[in-house]
Amino acid sequence: AFNTIMINYNPETVSTDYDICDRLYFDEISFERVVDINEFENPVGVIVSMGGQIPNNIAMDLHTEGVKILGTAPENIDRAENRYKFSKLLDELCIDQPQWKELTNIKEAEMFANQVGYPVLIRPSYVLSGAAMNVVWSNAGLEKYLSDAVSVNPKHPVVITKFIENSKEIEIDAVAKDGEIIIYAMTEHVENAGVHSGDATILLPAQRLYVETIRKVKRIAKKIAEGLNITGPFNIQFLAYHNKVRVIECNLRASRSFPFCSKVFKKNMIEIATNVILGEVIEPIEKSAFDLDYVGVKAAQFSFPRLKGADPVLGVEMASTGEVACIGSEIDDAFLKAMISVGQDIPKKNILLSTGPVESKAQFLESARILQKLDYTIYASGGTAKFLNNNAVEAVRLYMPLDKKQPNIMDYLLNKKIELVLNVPKNHLRTELRNGYLIRRAAVDFEIPLITDIKVAIQYVSGLEYYKKHGLEIKSWEEY
Repeated sequence: AFNTIMINYNPETVSTDYDICDRLYFDEISFERVVDINEFENPVGVIVSMGGQIPNNIAMDLHTEGVKILGTAPENIDRAENRYKFSKLLDELCIDQPQWKELTNIKEAEMFANQVGYPVLIRPSYVLSGAAMNVVWSNAGLEKYLSDAVSVNPKHPVVITKFIENSKEIEIDAVAKDGEIIIYAMTEHVENAGVHSGDATILLPAQRLYVETIRKVKRIAKKIAEGLNITGPFNIQFLAYHNKVRVIECNLRASRSFPFCSKVFKKNMIEIATNVILGEVIEPIEKSAFDLDYVGVKAAQFSFPRLKGADPVLGVEMASTGEVACIGSEIDDAFLKAMISVGQDIPKKNILLSTGPVESKAQFLESARILQKLDYTIYASGGTAKFLNNNAVEAVRLYMPLDKKQPNIMDYLLNKKIELVLNVPKNHLRTELRNGYLIRRAAVDFEIPLITDIKVAIQYVSGLEYYKKHGLEIKSWEEY
């Protein structure tokens, strides 16, 4: 039997009846505290890959202090966490990634952004939940966001990359031993890239990927696992545009989606990872084990009603406070159950549409026809109402909040005449931002379900259509 320390901090589990050793465990996790625990316990080694971002942040310091780290070598953890080193590694492995540059000053950042074209993404190293990560659309916002990124972790580099719009985001959660992948789960985001993975709606198994995209993702994951000689859990995030696949980042630790993947696959990936780290012989799990007759959907839970004044729109920095996962024989069934579970009540009659840019309007047209077929009354902002009416979908126009005209969106929200709001941000003009914010904030404050992503909206309508025909499938987890 091994005597190991697993760094995993959850202050909610603290009881009032604990001794000095427990106080060490549940005090704030820091380099000094872990060194204290290590001296107290004298373990064979320390596992840093199961406790989120903080253990990764102190892995190199622990290694320098002489603490034995089990699993992936601390030097390789640093190569993955340090944005500059990881980008260099991808170049060495001939793995495609968005164009990037390490930041040294504002002038060079502006030159790079103007060279590759806005938008660009600011990416600090060694951060949790996308802290201080931002999509920047112009020179004006660059200086502010750069100062935020530097302040969140001044010891490590900040990298600027080209932000690729309208890309699909894919993730692999996996366990490897000495660089060989033992088990993996490939998940697909419903939202386009640009929404933090902790906030995104995730499908497992992936449902809508090209076969060639799947091949490329697996091939790249294998190369990264070998390049970093990974032993233990890891997570890689990818961008896919048509069949072109690029790597965003790699985390050499268990991600927040490990429990979801374990539940859907009925394979305990943390148990497998722990056994691998402790040196047990684990045979790679056959692909046929993932040939499922059902689909899992993970959806995020938000607490925007408690955050007075916050704009309830999603971005690259995580905003969710929890998540649920649901299983169904069909994607529409699993998706709608997940939406209901995070508080999105099914609308009975009235829906408000403000579908943003013309591309989103066109994408949503077929979904609007489905809503009309399901006998929903569609209210819409000016541009959306005009577009729908011109395409044989009946929509009642409501005026924007700042128009001060009747019938006005704000009055309909205030009087609970709307049961679901779809509001997709249109552009970055001040009036558009203000009108959109007022609508989104009113929906949250009046407890009206809100969707701000066009891909989620399309999937939601598909789920509504399925529900009207079949109802919701009720089974226990064991029955699937």
